[in-house]
This record gives sequence, C-alpha cells and structure tokens, in this order.
Amino acid sequence: MKRQMMTAVAVCALAFTAGCAATTTSGEARPLQAEGGAQTFTPAPVTATGLRADYPTTVAGATQFVADAEAKMLTFGEYAARVQWARATNITFDTMWLESKVNAEATELQVQFANQAARFNDVAVDPVVRRKLNLLRLGIVLPAPNRPGAAEELSQITTRLDSTYSTGKFDFKGQPITLDEASLILADSRDPNETKALYEGWRTISPVMKNDYARMVEIANEGARELGFADTGALWRSGYDMPADDFAEETDRLWAQVKPFYENLHCYVRARLNAKYGDAVQPDHGPIRADLLGNMWSQQWGNIYDVVAPTSGGASSYDLTELLKTADYDPVKMVKTGEGFYVSLGLDPLPQTFWERSQIVRPRDREVVCHASAWDLDNADDIRIKMCTNVNGDDFYTVHHELGHNYYQRAYKNQPMLFRNGANDGFHEAIGDFVGLSALTPTYLNQIGLLKTTPGAEEDIPFLLKMALDKIAFLPFGLMVDRWRWGVFSGETSPDQYNAAWTADMLKYQGLVPPGPRPTNAFDPGAKYHVPGNTPYTRYFLAHIYQFQFQRAACKQAGWTGPLHRCSVYGNEAVGARFNAMLEMGQSKPWPEAMQAFTGETANDASAVADYFAPLNQWLTVQNRGHDCGWSEA
Repeated sequence: MKRQMMTAVAVCALAFTAGCAATTTSGEARPLQAEGGAQTFTPAPVTATGLRADYPTTVAGATQFVADAEAKMLTFGEYAARVQWARATNITFDTMWLESKVNAEATELQVQFANQAARFNDVAVDPVVRRKLNLLRLGIVLPAPNRPGAAEELSQITTRLDSTYSTGKFDFKGQPITLDEASLILADSRDPNETKALYEGWRTISPVMKNDYARMVEIANEGARELGFADTGALWRSGYDMPADDFAEETDRLWAQVKPFYENLHCYVRARLNAKYGDAVQPDHGPIRADLLGNMWSQQWGNIYDVVAPTSGGASSYDLTELLKTADYDPVKMVKTGEGFYVSLGLDPLPQTFWERSQIVRPRDREVVCHASAWDLDNADDIRIKMCTNVNGDDFYTVHHELGHNYYQRAYKNQPMLFRNGANDGFHEAIGDFVGLSALTPTYLNQIGLLKTTPGAEEDIPFLLKMALDKIAFLPFGLMVDRWRWGVFSGETSPDQYNAAWTADMLKYQGLVPPGPRPTNAFDPGAKYHVPGNTPYTRYFLAHIYQFQFQRAACKQAGWTGPLHRCSVYGNEAVGARFNAMLEMGQSKPWPEAMQAFTGETANDASAVADYFAPLNQWLTVQNRGHDCGWSEA
C-alpha cells in the first residue's frame, strides 16, 4: 500500500473562520445559460473594504456589525474561493497574480473584522453575538497589520511560498521528478543510498523559501499584536474554546496519554530496521534514520510494513491496493465508493456538480496543487475535492477522508455564516478519519465486495500493526510541526535557528534523525506542505484523538460487541442520524457540546486510542523484551 502523503487538509487561502475549507458563499453568482447553451458566469461583486468605522459600542452596534460582517462574507467569499480554485488547479503567472490580489483583499477584510470585533469586548451582548465576535477575532490565520501595503505584501509572500512548493522538482538519477514521483519511489525503495538521495533531494526545493518565510512571520506577528495577542502562535492556540496556555497544556496531556505506546512502536520498528540494514545504517539503539520509514516526512510508516511485518503471530492475507486493482477500480470508482459509505448512513448523495467540477486525477497539461483537499465554493452545494488520485490503499482512505469534509460542509450550510465551520479544526479533520477507520476494516471491504471473506482473529495483529504504523506513528509529528512554529512565532527560534530547531524537534518528539548532516542553508520545514501553505497543524494531532473517540461511541451505538478495530458502521442509519446531528451544529456551539452530541462525552480522551490498539500494544511489549527502548534527546 503506497502511502504518499498525510491524509490531507481541506484548505483554501481564504479562511474567514479557523479551519475553513473555502466556506464562502454568495447568492448572487450563478451560472447563466448563454445563447446556444454555452455557460457564462457572473462573478460576485467584490468589496473588501467599506465596513463602517463608527459602530457604536453598544449591544445594537455590536449586533449590526456582526450582521454587516456576515453579509460581506456572503458577497465576497464565493468570488475569492473561485479565484483560489482556479490557481490551485492551474498554476500560472496570471492565476498566481489573481489569487495574490484576492487574498490581499481578504486579509484586509479579515483584519477589519478582527479589529472591529475587539471594540466590543466589554459590551454585554447575547451569547450568540458574543460567539460570533470571538470567531471574528480568531478567524484569521495570518493577520496583516492595519497599515497600507501590509496585506498585499503578505499575500504575495504566501502565494509565492505555496506555488514554490507545489511546482517543486529536483534531479534524481539525471531526471527532474516531482514530489508525487519521489514519494512513490521512496515508498518502495529498500536501498538506503536511494532513500537518502530522495529524502535530501526533495529538501532542495525549500531553502529559497526561508527569507520569505521569515518576512511572513514578521508581518503576521505585527498583525497579531494589533489584535491583542502576543504573537501569531498565541492567536492560533486561542481558537479552541479555552485560553491559549490551557490549550497547550491540554495537547501535552493528550501526548502523555499516547507517548508510551509510540515509544513501544518506535522500539519495535527500530529493531526490525536494524535486522534488515545492520548497525552501519540503523543501529539497534537511539533514534531512527528518518528516510528509512517510507514516507517523505517520516510521519506515517505504513509503506515499510514488509520490513516490520510479524515473523510470527499471523500474516495479512490481502493487500488493499491489489484488491482495488483486481476489482478494476479507477479513481472515479474510488470516489463513488467513498460517497456510498456516507449514503449508507442515510446522508444524501453528492450533487452532480461535484462530479463535473472536482479535480479527481492529475491533469497532464498544467501545473496543479496535488495536495488533496476538499472545497466548498458557495457554502451551499458546490462542494468538490481536489486530488491527484492513484488507485492504491492510501488514496482509498484519503477519498473517504476528504468526502468527510464535504459532507460536514453541506451539513452546516444552513447555519449563520460565522457558524459554517467545524466545531474546531480538529473536528473537520476527524470526521473523515473516523469514516476511514471503518473503510479500512476487513469488515467493510467484505461489505462492499472487495473481500470475499472476512479474515479471522489470527490477522488482528498484522491489521493493527499496519494501522499503528500510520495512526500512532503520526502522533508526534502532528504535535511537533506547530510546536516548531509556536517557537518561531514567539521569537524563541530565530531565522538562523530554523533548521536546527526543526531537527531538534524531530529528535525530541519522533525519535528520528536525518540520514546525514544538513546543509547550512537548509530549510527543511518548508519541504512540508503545511508550513509554506500556512495551515495550522495541531488539528491533525487532535483529529487522531477525536476519530477514535468517534469510533468507540459509534460502535457502541451500533451495538457492536467485537473488537473495536473490526467495527464498521457502514449501513447504520441510526448512527448516521446522530452523526449528522453533530455535523449540522457546525461551529454554533463550543466543541465540547458538539462532541457530546455524538459521543456523550465532553472532553478529549485518548483512552479510545488505547482501547483500539490494546492487543497490539501487548504484543509489542512482548516483542521488545531485551531491547533498549527510547532515545536520547541530546
């Protein structure tokens, strides 16, 4: 199973609310039929300035400001989203120029929203208006300061960073290759010289980003301070219905719950790598060499299952990629199958426009952003995915994940504009991941006809090991990306320390080291999409906790009595009804209330992860006897 990338974020450059996936709309821009049947399009009117500056600081003034802000989102948002889609699916000088312009206008608008909302901090408004005011203050990912030219400069930098990443290529064996191509080779290669060349080669695309990134941090921090935050990292941490410092402590608490299991997995994988490659390549103690793990960022290790598969205790009788190919799946059939899962829960099919307008495969005639994402272009029914889909097990999972974003977007479309988002950004990622947990079970593969028979308990350890190589291996990476950025935003990490701090965090959290010394100009963080793409990353760590809470609750509701890792809720409309009730809430309530609506719980709880993987953790403990587990962070 080739796992090319992390299951991806629903991204758009315009994020009126934290974690937005193009959640923008306008009732005024609709396709019209021209003479002869050809379609013409009337873009929504664009006005990114013009908010009143004299709203009285009263209840009535606050209420009117919120109404005006939501109306402006409705008129501006769809146009901006379509410009962003055009650039993401056809990267040219002109589309980059257009997106840079519209993003600058959006940033200026968001800064106005945030500054105006702050004026009402001491006004005793009703809870709904107060929540909307808070969301307006927190809804900008990269705030530009309120001075002429700042938003335009920030937009030019962010568009340039994103496009530099998306068009990146490097020479490998005399030929230029893309990230997609390099990732496929890295997934299969068992030659440590080759994996080192691929790992280091991809990172040659990012040093040019460093100065732009440092300047972007300066501008965004200036904007964050104007909004009353210490820095941009503090702004990001404030978007979880709790104080920023409390949120950092909460993620530390969750990590402490799962860290022992990660260390157990790390110890086992290191021993197997040592057995394959020997002490000269991978010693049997200390950190793991990052390029040996089959993933460009070592964030998921499923590609090296053949290296670490159990030598006793059963073997997997099937390979999902081979099942898909044998059944003549193509990318569209994979997406249709993903849609079928949600429909089986009682949700409506995707609209016809989804199939007409999505980018499901990589075009051959232009540069595009291949990083998988889900889009909601009009906050009604124009929902799409953007993928460069391959027929393999990884993309089968990713399809189910991305459609989770789309179904979430459509479920909350009737909420007020400011509540058209996930309960928090971790929820938006966890929805599709939860469905993906069912989608990878042999139970589900049997239900949809890919497996003729469901394997017995003898295949539980292989199955759970494959899952852990992705789900558990990801957890420290999900934490470290923003830990690095929080240090950058706070000034604790200066530009000349960017790469050293990144490498130190790899060692601290993941127990990994690069395959060799890094060049003095290295900017390895820029080789991970979410850094130049400016997508907060702690959402993925949270999603890897939430999805197991959702799974445990859903399986209990379904009356499932078997092992949690074998449970599929495919076809259970009762679970689907309760699931959709949570989705329809959007961001209208604090996230603990949304969590309670589906699971009955009101807190983050990583014990569901332990419940799911309990048999594997016990097995790993036995396998690791006699091994010196752990690593030094020095």
